[in-house]
Amino acid sequence: MLIKQLVLRNFRVFNGTHRIDLAPRKRQNNDNPRPIVLFGGLNGAGKTSILSAIRLALYGRLAFGSATQHQEYIEELSALIHNASAASEQPREAAIELIFTYNKGGNETEFTVTRTWKKGKKDQLSLKQDGQLLEEMNYEQCQGFLNELIPHGIADLFFFDGEKIAELAEDDSGNILRTAVRRLLGLDLIAKLRNDLVIFVKRQQSSQLASSQQQKLFDFEKQIKQFAFQTEQLLEEADYAKIRIDLLSKEITRYEAILNSQGGAFAQTRAQEKQKVEILLKEKDRLEKALRHECDSSLPYALAPKTLKRLLEQISVEMHIKQAQSFERELTQFLAQLKNDISFRSGTTGKIAAEAIEDNLKDYLGSKPKGKLLFDISEREAGMIQQSIEQDSKKAWQRFDLYRNQLIEVEEQLEQAAANIARAPEDDQLINIFEKIRELDLIRESKRYEYRSLLEKAKHTKQQQLEYARQIQKTHDLARTQHNSDSAFNNAQETIKLLDRYSQLLTQARVKTLSTNFESAYRKLARKEDLQLNAHINPESFDVELVDEKGTVINRKLLSAGEKQIYAIAILDALAKTSGRNLPVIIDTPLGRLDSQHRDKLINNYFPFASHQVVLLSTDTEVDERYFVDQLRDDISHAYEIIFNTHTKSSALKPGYFWELTKEAL
Repeated sequence: MLIKQLVLRNFRVFNGTHRIDLAPRKRQNNDNPRPIVLFGGLNGAGKTSILSAIRLALYGRLAFGSATQHQEYIEELSALIHNASAASEQPREAAIELIFTYNKGGNETEFTVTRTWKKGKKDQLSLKQDGQLLEEMNYEQCQGFLNELIPHGIADLFFFDGEKIAELAEDDSGNILRTAVRRLLGLDLIAKLRNDLVIFVKRQQSSQLASSQQQKLFDFEKQIKQFAFQTEQLLEEADYAKIRIDLLSKEITRYEAILNSQGGAFAQTRAQEKQKVEILLKEKDRLEKALRHECDSSLPYALAPKTLKRLLEQISVEMHIKQAQSFERELTQFLAQLKNDISFRSGTTGKIAAEAIEDNLKDYLGSKPKGKLLFDISEREAGMIQQSIEQDSKKAWQRFDLYRNQLIEVEEQLEQAAANIARAPEDDQLINIFEKIRELDLIRESKRYEYRSLLEKAKHTKQQQLEYARQIQKTHDLARTQHNSDSAFNNAQETIKLLDRYSQLLTQARVKTLSTNFESAYRKLARKEDLQLNAHINPESFDVELVDEKGTVINRKLLSAGEKQIYAIAILDALAKTSGRNLPVIIDTPLGRLDSQHRDKLINNYFPFASHQVVLLSTDTEVDERYFVDQLRDDISHAYEIIFNTHTKSSALKPGYFWELTKEAL
């Protein structure tokens, strides 16, 4: 397949008609195939629009996902019509035309796909073959033919966003790779042939059954179709209910945002804030009482430390004075008694000795402290005052400081709570929004119940359908035992077994080839430190294991975003090589999450060899001037620069890239 031309009319950022030549060009006197067609554009210029247009042209509704409903598809199409600036007339319709060649029956045929649509309307699809309109094909037949050219299941493997293909690296189920391998390698055709043979066998069996059994089979098949229709109908209703649930959730989120913007968050906590204020007021009262109690105790002693120091010094001096006075009184009494005793016993000599003793004692007492007693307190009272000043006052101050800081914190919390209460609007201001949210939530809950109920009913009808299918199979098994001598029947049975065996052996052989091609591609694209990795692909589950040189399996989910991208591209390259199909490769954001080493690997070892036609949609920071001029020069057929006009709100294409290539290119 080769895409020759893409025509856009009023599609997304492209206003008017734009013809884009996508076929690689050969240059005179140069046999180099030059497969790359390069598009350059800044973010938002319209690079992704080109990839989206090709996918939409080929797949229609499936381009938006297999679960997209009819009405959703119409809405998606309407959103793709160019939104013109205020100064321009708003277009009401858009169109995509895709011209490509395809090898059909050994002959190269040119097809032209044209898809047009208007706002609020379903698209119209037409198909030309070698310039002749295929009028005999209706919309569904045209779409079915396009789906057969490149099955939608493998579209993501050839038309992809470089930043999003990391999902392939995270697919532990192997479903993506299994679908790709079966369709790319033709295994789906074997499965289709097997199913056709099974149908043939069942028809042969049915023809040999008695009329009553044939009628029974007919009734069973009728029931199966009826239950299948009911199941499909229920699932469609369930999908619609799911859409309604999502819309209601968005609406509830919108009203909750309005509620918060109008103070709803404060209103919801106002009762809590009021309760908090009551608790804080009680705590404040407790702390104030504690502070007053400290003021009534030893705390005042801590407020005048210098004065109280002088007080303790004075009390100490007075204690010494009182001790000296007490000692002098006792000594005076003792001297009087001593003088009497000496005078009585010794006469004149004793009297002289007594006077000498008295004079010496007076001199001694003269050195003792003397002074006026200001307080005249007891030693017990002095000790109590000293303990209050030196110990109790310090502890009282510590408690006072703790209570004071706690009181400051409580008062700050009271101010904040008061502010929150003041900001909260009254309930009657928000009651309408509250009621709307409650109403929407009730509707959403009913839709959720409806959704679960529909799924349960669909499950029940599916089980009934499967039960009738088992009854049909039992009838056919009975017929097979009764009529196993028929040669056509036997041949078909043997062919089915042969196809099963052939499919198994072919899968194993192709998976082995795929593993080899993957390892080769991965070694070309990975950095040096990753080159020792090997790949093991399970032929039944299609799970891919990366194994290092020690035989340790590497968890692919732990790879970086860039490593996952390299891994996924290696898988795509291996699939293309194994299938042998010549399909175009279109890559949007080809180097987005890669480091410089990985970028160099892709530029040199993948893009020039990925396919006979490689369309790259890049920014100036991905395929930059160095890559454009120095490394891809000989592989680029031609290039376009997408330029977005901020005044007209539309983009246009011009030949060339952000930087000129060579004089030859000019």
